Amino acid sequence: MVAPMPIRFDAIVIGAGQAGPSLAARLTAAGRTVALVERKLFGGTCVNTGCTPTKTMVASAYAAHQARRSAFYGVTLNGPVSVDIKAVKARQEAISGKSRANVEGWLRGMQNCTVYHGHARFESAHEVRVGAELLTAEQVFLNVGGRAAIPDLPGIHQVKYLTNTSLLQLEVLPRHLVIVGGSYVGVEFGQMFRRFGSDVTIVEKETRGIPWP
Repeated sequence: MVAPMPIRFDAIVIGAGQAGPSLAARLTAAGRTVALVERKLFGGTCVNTGCTPTKTMVASAYAAHQARRSAFYGVTLNGPVSVDIKAVKARQEAISGKSRANVEGWLRGMQNCTVYHGHARFESAHEVRVGAELLTAEQVFLNVGGRAAIPDLPGIHQVKYLTNTSLLQLEVLPRHLVIVGGSYVGVEFGQMFRRFGSDVTIVEKETRGIPWP
């Protein structure tokens, strides 16, 4: 049986995160043919697990914070402020979903760009397989994003821990949230969930971190 010939492109871009779509646009605008491969979610970290969903939830937390301060502005509430975390989650998922669809639609409508939705695997320096398709190009660009790094803490694998990604999926507010790490991501989540109503403890091993305003 003769193996199918690879599909030739000028460039292959693996990953539809922050850099991949813009790179594909620059390449195709220069007249080059591009294959863009995305394994899971279009838009990458920022759209799906980073800036877009977190800033959406920060806005909800800020609204709750301002509601609790309403008396300062001469506004009286009839009862305590509560947060519906399921509604907060639904809102951020809707906004992220719209952004994700926009990125995918842009790529699929891009002239000279062919989109492949699947897992890319190298078969040689210039050959990439996506499912049954074998793609080849002189240049291959990797834009594969990142994921949460789990620190080697004693006992970490004996407990149910959360990451920056799984925190976004919560539908029940934690009574007490312990955040390990006082960098900007940890502080952002800490402030957010404190305003939602959780008790929050941030643990930072360094003597200096991001200063609180």
